[in-house]
Amino acid sequence: MSQVKTGDTVKVHYTGKFADGTTFDTSINKVPLQFSIGKGMVIPGFEQAVIGMSIGESKSVEIPASEAYGLYHKDLIIEIKKDDIPEKLNPAIDQQLELIGSNGQKFIGRVTNVSELTVTLDANHFLAGKDLFFDIQLVEIV
Repeated sequence: MSQVKTGDTVKVHYTGKFADGTTFDTSINKVPLQFSIGKGMVIPGFEQAVIGMSIGESKSVEIPASEAYGLYHKDLIIEIKKDDIPEKLNPAIDQQLELIGSNGQKFIGRVTNVSELTVTLDANHFLAGKDLFFDIQLVEIV
């Protein structure tokens, strides 16, 4: 039976959990996730976990933050003046706003605090700094 190797395109079912067992994402009862090994389409630890699997095989893996969405960076928390936000926007906690940095690069910031004069945004991925646990089942090598 063939095993997944770099360059293969695969379909997997997965369930992603935190250390406490809380599920943050799953493909169960949905279309399997399809991606190509070696193309950087999924987090590095997930891709590495799939290499060597055979069709129908299931496994559970722990992926440290450094191999998932990276470490949490406090310097990605920014405070902006409400006056610098378009009037039509009404920022609220957990709302995501698209911002354009001084270099013209776009990024997403999640609102973490709203005061009378400022809005605090966190541009870290919401899974940054977290070790993740995945149950993975290889459905197909395309």
